[in-house]
Amino acid sequence: MGVLAVLIAALGCFATGAAWYMTLGKPWMEDVGIETGPDGKPTGEMSPMPFVISAIAALALAGMMRHIFAMAGIDGAGKGLVSGLGIGLFMIAPWIAMNYAYASRPPRLTMIDGGYAVLGPGVVGLILGLF
Repeated sequence: MGVLAVLIAALGCFATGAAWYMTLGKPWMEDVGIETGPDGKPTGEMSPMPFVISAIAALALAGMMRHIFAMAGIDGAGKGLVSGLGIGLFMIAPWIAMNYAYASRPPRLTMIDGGYAVLGPGVVGLILGLF
């Protein structure tokens, strides 16, 4: 049951990221400097590697969060959601903000990527809490 929960949570995280970046794709591409054509789509060939790495990262996140939740006795959808949001808001997003500040990245990019860094673990926590 634990492996299934981790797989479903990782899939939920990945799907949330897809929806997030499909919604905020244009400003994100502007801020990271990806050239786009007249149709608004990136020019050049897209490598599948970012998607592979994202799936692996979501799986690693879900697996470690399940371990943390089991060790801490976090159960239920509400506790899972709040714990996941907390992990994103107080651990992952600040790390992104620190790195982007040193790299002089636009604040909007910090908000876009930091937002997903909060929402993704929140979804993982919610799904793990349901199991």
